[in-house]
Amino acid sequence: MGEPTEIINAAGKLTSLGGSAQSEAVADAQRRAAQRPVDLKALRAEVAFDIAEACGAERACITSGAAAGISIAVAAAIAGDDPDLVRQLPTMDKRCSVLLQAGHNIDFGAPIEQMIRLGGGDPLILGGPEMVSEAQLADALATESVVAMLFVVSHYCVQTNQLSLEQCVELCACHDVPVIVDAAAETDLQKYIVAGADLVICSGGKAIGGPTSGFVVGQRTLIDACELQFGGIARTMKIGKEAITGLSAALREYVRAGGSERLAQSEVCNRQLMAKLADVSLYGLRELPDEAGRAFSRVAVSLTDPSLDIHDLAMYLSEGNPSIRTRNHHLAEGYLLIDPRELAPGQVAIIVARLRAFAASR
Repeated sequence: MGEPTEIINAAGKLTSLGGSAQSEAVADAQRRAAQRPVDLKALRAEVAFDIAEACGAERACITSGAAAGISIAVAAAIAGDDPDLVRQLPTMDKRCSVLLQAGHNIDFGAPIEQMIRLGGGDPLILGGPEMVSEAQLADALATESVVAMLFVVSHYCVQTNQLSLEQCVELCACHDVPVIVDAAAETDLQKYIVAGADLVICSGGKAIGGPTSGFVVGQRTLIDACELQFGGIARTMKIGKEAITGLSAALREYVRAGGSERLAQSEVCNRQLMAKLADVSLYGLRELPDEAGRAFSRVAVSLTDPSLDIHDLAMYLSEGNPSIRTRNHHLAEGYLLIDPRELAPGQVAIIVARLRAFAASR
């Protein structure tokens, strides 16, 4: 077999591209963990303590990823500390509804409704993509079958005319219904706990820069119920010592670096791209803020020649060596995005050279 084509990730922290490129320290931590036995229970407890502290939460449960965290959190809301129910899930004799706004009913590579069902929940969709009202949520909360509400933070979600997290927390608290926040790729580890969420789900392999992993943080009793699921459905979602150790190392780096340093690096990449392509008349360039409201921007590239197709540019970049993968969610709208977060030193120059080559060939 030949060497695989090198990939430059200008698309962002996507599962399809392996999440994040890990630092030497994170990769080395996993290598060391792989070469010796550990007390897995003690390791989980130690790293979970550090995660909870970093997130300002009472407790944490380590998972194999954010998608697993959704199923585990739903199962915890249903089964609590009842070992019989833990063993029954995901099959239940009664309906256990999990509220989900229509604009949050996304497919991130798999339908989020399926993650709810894997935990034993029955998705109950509120409103429509065009609007969800407080009255619709209040009516749904009056239903006896409701066990939780899932609030999703993602660029895949409808970003307008959906209920805010604050509205959901306030209304759900009146009915003792826990609010679970899927914040898989979010950068602020404490934001949603501070906002009143009962459980918050994060990916360890996205913003944090760790291996494929995840965690759920939140209230003590609900996190204890999440841990009990490892004697049930979560057994199929277990995470090994290598990934737990790598997650721990990545978390330390992430907390130590702070958000301002990461934001500054992204801004430097964006400025370089904009400046070095400013004289290429084929391209329309602009900075666009993140769709989900995170504190960084991407460079949007459009074509000023209406006879050319932006799909051809995306393919040209992807099919070269190295393969430059751009963020292609908006090709139908006439532009692609260059996401700076996973770009390594020197890769901006390669992207600029390839974009210039495309323009020269047209």
